[in-house]
Amino acid sequence: MPDLTQLALYFAAALLLAVTPGPGLFYVAARSLAGGRAEGVASSFGTGLGGMVHVLAGSLGVSAVLLASAELFTILKLAGAAYLVWLGFRTLQAARRDRAPDLGAGLAQPPIGSGRAFREGVLVEALNPKTAAFFLAFVPQFLDPAAGPVAWPFVALGFISVALNTLADIVVAFAASRIRDGAAARPGLIRRLRLGSGGAMVALGLGLALARRPAG
Repeated sequence: MPDLTQLALYFAAALLLAVTPGPGLFYVAARSLAGGRAEGVASSFGTGLGGMVHVLAGSLGVSAVLLASAELFTILKLAGAAYLVWLGFRTLQAARRDRAPDLGAGLAQPPIGSGRAFREGVLVEALNPKTAAFFLAFVPQFLDPAAGPVAWPFVALGFISVALNTLADIVVAFAASRIRDGAAARPGLIRRLRLGSGGAMVALGLGLALARRPAG
């Protein structure tokens, strides 16, 4: 493990990266706007678990193999992109069905539930090869191979980063759900928020589909 100075530097860098807007934060915000606080928090923990998949894969060398293969990288990113686009399209469809003129129209479509939001969050993050590239580029900077095996230190540092990311995601989930709750008396606005959420998921999927494999 790094010494205390290196560990403090790593924590500061990981915290800065955690609060920097990125695909994970935008996805959690979109899920919170579409389904409320419970779904947003559940998806935050889901993306956290998906991030740990990449941490473990990185510690075992699997991520390096993935990033070295153009074919494997393309397969994974297209699978992740297709899944995000499908989630977004489904959210758009649900919002468009909520056009009934009754007072509860904006909330007519039932939420997907925390369990499903958690599972979707796991898949969204686990199918994102850019997360694998991030951990392979970031964590090794704070490891010293000469000090011994680096697999467990890699996992420990990766867990710190994932925990900070998850905490930031939860804060975003609460903030986005407050916006949604504030619009509860305006069903038309709720529907527009859900339409925007679905569009954001589609955009994230398309952005992932266009991602390039890191050089080297």
